[in-house]
Amino acid sequence: MSPKHTLRVAAVLLLMGLTACAGIESERADADDFEDKDIKSGGKLFGDINLLGGGDDEPTNSGIGVNAFLWRASLDTLSFLPLSSADPFGGVIITDWYAPPESPEERFKVTVFILGRELRSDGVRVSVFRQKRDDGAGWLDANTGKNTSTSLENAILTRARELRISQPGG
Repeated sequence: MSPKHTLRVAAVLLLMGLTACAGIESERADADDFEDKDIKSGGKLFGDINLLGGGDDEPTNSGIGVNAFLWRASLDTLSFLPLSSADPFGGVIITDWYAPPESPEERFKVTVFILGRELRSDGVRVSVFRQKRDDGAGWLDANTGKNTSTSLENAILTRARELRISQPGG
């Protein structure tokens, strides 16, 4: 199989996986409890860090440096990947390497940059990194299709809009 063909297959598999995840309604064991606490506490999850805004006189993003809907949507969208670091003040989410069970010979890593405090289509940038296992049991960098990053950005934006609409007064 040519490297170009392998790349296309990998990109299609990743896109199919991401697309399939978008239609699945998953529920964490504590999801209901988390959302109830979040709504009752006015969006405050970690002390004085206000992720979703409080009253009418309080701006939506008073506790973090980036748009709260984009932040939460990014975490939701990437929930199938292990997190390496997440900085809500700088707006950077970095995942650890993830090898899909259906293709253990390749792995992916994603970095999300949330670029501002407004919910805008240009407010999020995603970088996807891909590596393939070589014959020497090491990992070599491989290309991902341009559409992979764009698809993830669109999935994040769609989820952010859903979160915004579900807010009281949204």
